[in-house]
Amino acid sequence: MSAGKYQQVVALAGGVGASRLLRGLVRVIPPESLTVIVNTGDDMVLHGLHVSPDIDTVVYTMAGAADPDRGWGLAEETWNALSAMERYGMDTWFALGDKDLATHVFRTSRLAAGAGLATVTAEIARAWGVVPRILPMTEDRVENRVVVEEGGRELDLHFQEYLVHHGSPDSVLRAYAAGVSSAQALPEAVAAIEAAHAIVFCPSNPVVSIGPILAVPGIGAAVSRSRARKIAVSPIVGGAPVRGPADRLMRSAGIDVSCVGIARYYAGIVDTLVIDERDREQAEDVATHCKCIVANTLISELRASEALSRILCEGVDIRTPQE
Repeated sequence: MSAGKYQQVVALAGGVGASRLLRGLVRVIPPESLTVIVNTGDDMVLHGLHVSPDIDTVVYTMAGAADPDRGWGLAEETWNALSAMERYGMDTWFALGDKDLATHVFRTSRLAAGAGLATVTAEIARAWGVVPRILPMTEDRVENRVVVEEGGRELDLHFQEYLVHHGSPDSVLRAYAAGVSSAQALPEAVAAIEAAHAIVFCPSNPVVSIGPILAVPGIGAAVSRSRARKIAVSPIVGGAPVRGPADRLMRSAGIDVSCVGIARYYAGIVDTLVIDERDREQAEDVATHCKCIVANTLISELRASEALSRILCEGVDIRTPQE
């Protein structure tokens, strides 16, 4: 059966939480029916190589090749190249494993040869046997930046510098996506949104993952005018992010660090928010902004990811092959 005969699903994704949801989702819906639009605001050039952290995490996880403990990078990785770089005094604060380096070398060489990021991403996904279509949010340069206060002065850092090199300090003044207002959406991404029966907002950081995707001119507008059912999974459980510095960044943006804050942030965009069982007592407050579903959203295990994915499908009325 061709992909066009399936009910089409678009997922907006960034990072580990999204990847863990997606690996369950492709087990309950036909993989051919899924298009994933991935945040590229965390992309950077390191050691002359174009690194796309969120794209690679999505691909590796959906391929079953990601490191299960870290949630990013490849399983059974080695670090010989990184150790050799230290000999030459090179910066090694961003860990690139030996097998992972091959991905970045391939991407950089293909981009240098004139291929677009969407084409290269499709080639990488194909090499890993990943069937869903993986699209970058744009092929233009967008940088997630975080401004922090340190020693009485402001530091304007690339998000990965903030997260990894500086250890995600609490002193966040603001975060922004440099270049996003002039970026162009991929026509394929807009077309996928327009054809979607459902749009899933993965449990990703709303400020530096989902926010930049929606801020790309053309994508946010397409989502807004889409008649697809829109469902989000809260990345906040028990008043804290499941992982990462979402709380610091949300506070800097004036967003309450709670599932209610997430509901308020997505109000008017999503129809339904799935919150964790630990936040059940806040369901009534969430329901003042959108429909609320209570479920287990901690999905480090594949079985839990599949269970949550089935709940999402029910929430947006997507029939699965088992039904």
